[in-house]
Amino acid sequence: MRRHAAIVVSLFAVLLAVAPAQAEDPPKLGWSDTAEFSYVQTAGNSESSTLGFNNRLGHRWENALFTFKLGGIRAESATFVRTAIGTIDDYYVDEQKTSGLTAENYYLNLQYDRKISDKLVWNAGAGWDRNTFAGIENRYAVFAGLGNVWVNKETVKFKTDYSLTYTKRDEVVDDPSREENFAGFRFAWDYLNKFGEATTFTNTLVLDDNLQEMSDWRGDTTFAVAVAMSKKLALKASLRFLYANEPAKEELALVPGTEEAPTVLVPLEKLDTIFTTSLVVAW
Repeated sequence: MRRHAAIVVSLFAVLLAVAPAQAEDPPKLGWSDTAEFSYVQTAGNSESSTLGFNNRLGHRWENALFTFKLGGIRAESATFVRTAIGTIDDYYVDEQKTSGLTAENYYLNLQYDRKISDKLVWNAGAGWDRNTFAGIENRYAVFAGLGNVWVNKETVKFKTDYSLTYTKRDEVVDDPSREENFAGFRFAWDYLNKFGEATTFTNTLVLDDNLQEMSDWRGDTTFAVAVAMSKKLALKASLRFLYANEPAKEELALVPGTEEAPTVLVPLEKLDTIFTTSLVVAW
């Protein structure tokens, strides 16, 4: 845990160091919306399709900001089993096709920030996510806390949040040893840096810890680079890491040795990595 804290502090210091010391720019008021779309499909000897989307809707007042985010990834693939039936000189090919999901991940978050001073805000929000292949059927969370606005310029923005949370999770496989409802602590940051007129780098981080069992913590961070093609369109590449220090479990049957094979609960992988390229449309 100390090593992870040291990493967070080091990254925090680096981000502050790269932010030039200039006067803050006045915020742009009103509604804004940014949508991202990605789709990949193969056909023929193999079949697969991947659909990804993200949307960020916001409204800024002089002293407040409302943000609504939603998105997801859904991937399907098909496998073929071909069998030749008949003789060498007279046969036909029987083809069996099996289709199924290979990835499914959705999220929805909303947050309200209210300025207390130029550098301090209070915030409250709620979220939901589903990641069935990581063992999460539904996870609901509410949070409230404070935030620091370290830099708020047109070219550089950096903000950190510290919140108390309450989480309810429904896992694909029930694990009696894990609490479904728990209070927690959330640390988050949101960083943006524009390089020139066309390139924008962003990084978001969320660390959420279960206060009832400190080893049950998870992290969600995304690094992204967007290159503008026009005022409304951009191409974006992003890399997202989802980490659960105590992941959900899957139920596996032991090698049958009796009439009724027993099952065991086995932890899933701790880390999921998602790389996407997408078209970004801003309104």
